Amino acid sequence: MFAKLLDHYRDFILRYRWLVVGAATALALVLVAGAPQLTVSSSYRVLFGKDNPHLLEFDKLQDTYSASRSALIAIAPREGTVFSRQTLSAIENLTEIAWQTPYSIRVNSLTNYFFSEADGDDLAVAPLVEGAASYSDDELDRVKNIALNEPELIGQLVSSDGRVAGLIISFALSEPEEPAWAEITTYLHTVLEKARANDPDISYYLTGNVILNQTFNDAGQESQALIPIVFVVILAIAAVVLRSLYATLAIAVMIVFVVASTMGVAGWAGTMLTPISASVPIIVMAVGVAHAIHIATITLDSIRRGVERRTAISESLRENFYPVFLTSATTAIGFLSLNASNSPPFHVLGNLAAIGLLFTFVYSITLLPALLSIFPLRNNTSQNERPSFFERLGTFVVAKRTKLLWSGCLVVLVLSSGLPQNTIGDRWLHHFDERFAFRTDTDFIVQNLTGLDQIEYSLDSGEEGGVTNPQYLSTVESFAEWFRDQPEVHHVLAFSDILKRVNKNLHGDDPAYYRIPDNPELAAQFLLLYEFSLPFGADLNDRIDISKSATRMSVVLKDTSTRDHLAIDARAQAWLQANAPDLAEAATGFTMISAHLSDQNVNSMLWGTAIATGLISLILLLVFWSIRVGLICLIPNFVPALMAFGLWGYVSSGPIGLGASVVCAIAIGIIVDDTIHFLTKYMNGRRKGQTSPEAIQDTIRTVGPALWATTAILASGFLVFSFSGYEPSQVLGILVAITIVFALIADLLLLPALLMAIDRRN
Repeated sequence: MFAKLLDHYRDFILRYRWLVVGAATALALVLVAGAPQLTVSSSYRVLFGKDNPHLLEFDKLQDTYSASRSALIAIAPREGTVFSRQTLSAIENLTEIAWQTPYSIRVNSLTNYFFSEADGDDLAVAPLVEGAASYSDDELDRVKNIALNEPELIGQLVSSDGRVAGLIISFALSEPEEPAWAEITTYLHTVLEKARANDPDISYYLTGNVILNQTFNDAGQESQALIPIVFVVILAIAAVVLRSLYATLAIAVMIVFVVASTMGVAGWAGTMLTPISASVPIIVMAVGVAHAIHIATITLDSIRRGVERRTAISESLRENFYPVFLTSATTAIGFLSLNASNSPPFHVLGNLAAIGLLFTFVYSITLLPALLSIFPLRNNTSQNERPSFFERLGTFVVAKRTKLLWSGCLVVLVLSSGLPQNTIGDRWLHHFDERFAFRTDTDFIVQNLTGLDQIEYSLDSGEEGGVTNPQYLSTVESFAEWFRDQPEVHHVLAFSDILKRVNKNLHGDDPAYYRIPDNPELAAQFLLLYEFSLPFGADLNDRIDISKSATRMSVVLKDTSTRDHLAIDARAQAWLQANAPDLAEAATGFTMISAHLSDQNVNSMLWGTAIATGLISLILLLVFWSIRVGLICLIPNFVPALMAFGLWGYVSSGPIGLGASVVCAIAIGIIVDDTIHFLTKYMNGRRKGQTSPEAIQDTIRTVGPALWATTAILASGFLVFSFSGYEPSQVLGILVAITIVFALIADLLLLPALLMAIDRRN
């Protein structure tokens, strides 16, 4: 019954080919009309679900104190320290100009640091540097001695060796933030270009989370710029493989329809694209061409053997309809498993790729055969070397099947043994390579001034006005000192340090009074006096909540991974549980919520991949209606991923992070395609009475060229990601490409050896 329906369907497509092309065009135009409704965002918030508990905690911290939107400028003289008239004057000028940065609400630098000291019985609070150009040597030495002995400055606004100074600009931004990022980044780059021209002996470096967000946006635009490159690359490979200009043109038209329809549906659905999901067109193009190659290859092969064109197309449709449907379904399952991710952009990536696969199947069995029947495909009688190669390969595989089986198992074991070399974690500041100024500037700042990874705690006193309670302050100080003893920590900013300094100032700057006041009323008066002495824009709102019941402690970390961030907070929670169980909850801040996202994403993707693998395995068992063959075909689908990650463990020093965590889910859905095409042809041969070796030889001869072609196209398409400056895209592309190549080797060498060893029945 199904065969008759398929025959009628093939006749309809080829008889009414112009109608089919017109209907496909109309459908694509209707769908692509929704593309302008697509929105784009590079905000870190899109990485998290709206109900993500870690994001909600971070929002709570920012609502209580102030939002963490900032840029950091590092100033480094080429020779000497920053404590010179020239460099301090440059910092003064830059500080004044920084106040004019769009959306700025606060500027902190070495020169405008409000240093408090005793003035008789009064408290004098004034900028550390004013008019540096006219400073005497003694005044320069005074500034140097103060700065290099002030805990609030060291490791944040000045390096411990005095060779680099910092300037921090804080911003108040409203949604959507993207236009502000671009405006701020452009303004600051312009300012720094002028500063470099005015002071060529001073180097300037720019980083911060606002600059990071804009760099994410630039990375997303770079991914979109790769789309035409991928299109040209995969079509060039298709042209070489097919050796037919018109067949390549037909596939190109089909791919344009697939991508346009997919992005049109995304637009109608109101989808928001991110740097992660911006790669959807590239993935859809690569996978779509791979599916189309099977139909085009068999069509051209038949034509070159003298079969009439329409008959060749009809036979190719008959032979490929079922395998293409199965491969589309299994690949879609692989991509849909990305919905197990904790990050919504991966949901968008998986869902849009699955939709793209749906359109790939539809256009592959409608538009593509119609175009092939319209275009003047010729009977190229030139010598074709590929079939003879695959004939020889089939003979070789049959003759050497025992050696191939054991040597294949040995190679799998050797490469898979590299799996333990992989580490789980992410380094968010390393997500960009050196082509981005953000990366090079950040590397310098991390190595010479301060860390960019920062975890935050809100320390609760338990009562209104309790932040001046000596017992509370002593606990805060102990917690801060514990953190300063940790090897991963670069700098700690705690409220207790401020009150200790004020206490010393109001006791004639006697070093013996650099401690927490014993009297809570006196401590409250000291705090009030200090706050009244601060000018506009230098208040403590970012350190103390409005009811003075809690303070904020910021811990700046060295260059560490997300796994390190979780580990240090776990140790901090153990300290709190033992010493101050009611003082604070778990750490928050962008660094911590990113660490939780990375860790949870790896775990969730393991479950998602396992579920996808189970569904694909069930489909294969049902399709081939043989538990033995179905189980055998699982091996070449699992083994390539193990080998790829094992090889990655040997050659890469980087951790398995956000990009690599989804590789298995994507790769398994793709590589099972080759297995389906191979086994479909093999089982057909067995049903026709061929022995297992005969079926293997015939399968390699007929399916081998298409498998090689699709592997070349898919691997090349994903390898284009390696040219991206965004590290997760690089890792994703390289690992998927390696996995696909290993899958081809497994399907042509290991799988046949397994089948001949196990499937020996008549």
